This record gives sequence, C-alpha cells and structure tokens, in this order.
Amino acid sequence: MTRYTQPTTFFTKEHEWVTVHNDLATVGITHFAENALGDIVFVELPDVGAEFALGDDMAVVESVKAASDVYAPISGKVVEVNIVLTDKPETVNESPTEKGWFCVLQIKDGDEIASLMDEAAYKAFCETL
Repeated sequence: MTRYTQPTTFFTKEHEWVTVHNDLATVGITHFAENALGDIVFVELPDVGAEFALGDDMAVVESVKAASDVYAPISGKVVEVNIVLTDKPETVNESPTEKGWFCVLQIKDGDEIASLMDEAAYKAFCETL
C-alpha cells in the first residue's frame, strides 16, 4: 500500500472526493455533484464511530431538487464529522472541497485507494456524462 504523507485527493464515479493523508481520509462531494443537486437544504451526517465498507451509504444530501446518498469511497471508521453542515448545509454548495466536507475516516483498507480516480481521470469521466 502506498503511504500518502502529503494530502492526495481522489474521486469516485458517484462524485465523492476523498483526500487521503497518512491513515485518514476526508470525504465530501464534488463540484459536479453539488451543481447537479442544486441548493442543498439538509445534510445527514454519519455518526462518529460508525464503520463503513467500500460503497456503503454513509450520508444523505437533500436539495430543492432531490435527495441523494453519499457512499463510502473506501472502508473505514468515522473519527470526525463536519457539524457545520448541520446548521449550514449550504456550505456544501459554497465550498464542497474545502469547508463542505462530510466526515473523516480512519482508513481500514488502504489498498482500496487504487480503485479511485485521480483528478485527470475524474475530469475525463465527467466529460463523458
């Protein structure tokens, strides 16, 4: 397994981003996702201590258009959540990759990172949609 001593961001086909740094992974949704959803009015965050396998539903985002699940991009245990989103869900629209993150996972299986896309691959994927 590669050790990411510098924060490195990856993406999923479900439009989650994950920034890996050592044994932690910060998770959120991409600009593409928040744009497609429109104005976000509610975010249901996972509980600290909850454990998720790759692909599990871990959060919910509701907008004026629809509700959407957020999936675990890798397996791990939630060690922190962004409680700002409880009172200010619009933060996801305003700053999805910086202030609008959802949670931090303690990485369970670092080998799963290989299944994620880098930024160039994600951009190319989005151009096909």
